[in-house]
Amino acid sequence: MASEYMPEGYILDTAENIEHTRTLAGLEYAMNCGLILEGRACLCDSAHNLIVELGKYRGIIPREEAAFSTDGEPVKDIAVITRVGKAVCFKVTGIEKDGKDVRILLSRRLAQRECCNYYISHLRPGDIVDAKITHMEPFGAFCDIGCGIVSLLSVDCISVSRISHPKERFHLGQYIRCAIRQNDLETGRITLTHKELLGTWEQNASRFSAGDTAAGIIRSIEPYGIFVELSPNLAGLAEWCDDVSVGQSAAVFIKSINPEKMKIKLVIVDSSGQCAFPKPPEYFITDEHIGKWVYSPEESEKYISTDFDA
Repeated sequence: MASEYMPEGYILDTAENIEHTRTLAGLEYAMNCGLILEGRACLCDSAHNLIVELGKYRGIIPREEAAFSTDGEPVKDIAVITRVGKAVCFKVTGIEKDGKDVRILLSRRLAQRECCNYYISHLRPGDIVDAKITHMEPFGAFCDIGCGIVSLLSVDCISVSRISHPKERFHLGQYIRCAIRQNDLETGRITLTHKELLGTWEQNASRFSAGDTAAGIIRSIEPYGIFVELSPNLAGLAEWCDDVSVGQSAAVFIKSINPEKMKIKLVIVDSSGQCAFPKPPEYFITDEHIGKWVYSPEESEKYISTDFDA
């Protein structure tokens, strides 16, 4: 879903943001027009106020203005401290001059509240949004979907091919596209999904043919075979072999492709012994909303889908 409220850091180095944050005239204009700007937080003082670099000036985001709580809970100190060294969005709320001394007051809370009121609150399941990876845990990736407002992309929603940790797909600071899975306006909790944008089984399988030798990543080793990922939404089962480990890159021979059973039989012909680095995701959906996604081919015995409009 196209938006002017982008993840923090997106407008930091734009010409317009630089123009408004490097001079007092620019900051005054932004204050009078209610513009949302960005700067880099360089310090969090002992009172947990954030200090932001603004060219030759410094602005201050008071502790109580450091974040807008969507669930009504008090903002935790750690949420303020961890902004140091990173881009933060803000609105200019005051410019106090005393001779040569200038005190520039900023509010991140007001910028986030506006983002919530005019953007986040209007998001519905299936809306596709820009997101930025801010933190990763084994259970999922936390994503900034606008002005530092964070939502969760659980690990099982990242791709059809299973992974054990989001770092197998993403890196910190990476911009991705996601679909809204749930937006609970009462609690302020938003969850995301990513796999629906990575193509159906048929779209991914059409890139391969029986007899091809393709590059893959070993994702799981079982007594009955080895699951090798050919793309984030497509994996095949290889015959069991020795001297391989999860995460390795591998070259696999494709024995057969069966759309009815959604199965691809493989033979591992070589494994590099090196772990594969995550590649940027390729998206098959470029619309701003997806109503229903059907992963399975028509002739498949299994039916796997996501109905956002249900």
